[in-house]
Amino acid sequence: MIRFLDIVFSFLGIVLLLPLFACLYAAVCIESRGGGFYRQKRVGKDGNEFTLYKFRSMYTGADKKGLLTVGGNDPRVTKVGAFIRKYKLDELPQLFNVLRGDMSLVGPRPEVSRYVALYTPAQRKVLEVRPGITDYASIEYFDENRLLGEAEDSDKVYIEQIMPDKIRCNMKYIENRSVREYFRVIFLTLRKITK
Repeated sequence: MIRFLDIVFSFLGIVLLLPLFACLYAAVCIESRGGGFYRQKRVGKDGNEFTLYKFRSMYTGADKKGLLTVGGNDPRVTKVGAFIRKYKLDELPQLFNVLRGDMSLVGPRPEVSRYVALYTPAQRKVLEVRPGITDYASIEYFDENRLLGEAEDSDKVYIEQIMPDKIRCNMKYIENRSVREYFRVIFLTLRKITK
């Protein structure tokens, strides 16, 4: 049932938001050199890698200087990028990932292989379900970039504190996965964004 809902909602979302997609793509391209989309390999269900899509929020090639975005003063982030990140608009192209079956609307946020390699056997349970656009961890760590920006060693803080806690939040959904929880997470996410 959840896969059916994913297909219906992602398809409707893409169709209804197509004009917004075009505007955001144009805005990204006008401000800085490079395409409007950002592609990155992430680890999905059963440990299989897939290509995740986002609207590009950094200058081209900026991810080579680090995988984590560290706060509002990160010089790698463009002005348009800061805006679309604030309202999570950069995540919208992941509706195509949902439609393809790489992701679900709700599920653990997919990580890059570098961080997945650090998972304990218990933490690898998050790889048993499709990764999602949003989850309880996304709501709890809505201001994750700010937290990392305030840290002396953002990578260490992410690996030792934030990542394990996000996985703990993910387990809440995984262990109680149902259509009701699915809609609850979507509702809480929308409420968080609008606030």
